Amino acid sequence: MEIKAKKSLGQNFLKDENILKKICESITTNKQDLIIEIGPGTGALTKHLVNKNSKLVCYEIDTRMESILKKYENKETRIIYKDILESNIIEDIKEIEYEKIYIIANIPYYITTPIIKKVMELAKLESMTLLVQKEVAERLASKPKNKSYGSLTVYLNYYFEIEYLFTVKNNCFDPIPKVDSAVINFKRRNTKPKVKDEKVLFKLIEDAFKLKRKTLKNNLKEYDWAKIYEILQQNNLTESARAEEISLEIFIDIANNIS
Repeated sequence: MEIKAKKSLGQNFLKDENILKKICESITTNKQDLIIEIGPGTGALTKHLVNKNSKLVCYEIDTRMESILKKYENKETRIIYKDILESNIIEDIKEIEYEKIYIIANIPYYITTPIIKKVMELAKLESMTLLVQKEVAERLASKPKNKSYGSLTVYLNYYFEIEYLFTVKNNCFDPIPKVDSAVINFKRRNTKPKVKDEKVLFKLIEDAFKLKRKTLKNNLKEYDWAKIYEILQQNNLTESARAEEISLEIFIDIANNIS
């Protein structure tokens, strides 16, 4: 039975077998690990993931897929027909014994950030491999001095090492979207950078990017500019520096000096 993609759910089914295999091979897991697939759809990637011999839980919001996905269910694979954003993941997987969690997802751009923030709650999360719009992937994996570098990029870098893996052309999907996509990987940092007060750091980052065209000095008027400027000078940055020029390490240095 052929199931047509629902525009309301942002569905675009990946059909390129080589890309599906590459996504599957982007993570290395064992029998003690748990893979969580978000948005399995018609099971194009699921059929590869079940062969990794790891535990597998799939969240699918579209109940039309049940007739297709039920063939993958066994003692190691479970399909949950719920919106992951409204699910209690910890409760859903409490009966499963696992060492590490790996997230794999093909998700619409408008729920990319909410899903990332949702799964970050998982204590044993090892990595996330996401298939998202190319523009979103470029923003999330961006480096300082790049136009796409923003507050979310810096925030996520605090928790993860982020790598842009490869581009996926739009003709690899059905229906064909207007833009290309990309696969991006987030690997949980073994040790987070040393920060005196995370709240101070995150507010600093948010305030620094408040008005992107403005300089750091203009965006951080409520802060002790003398202390900030001293750190900028130490990093060969001028008083007219903008937020997109500032690395996570420099933001941490500033936060630790104003806390």
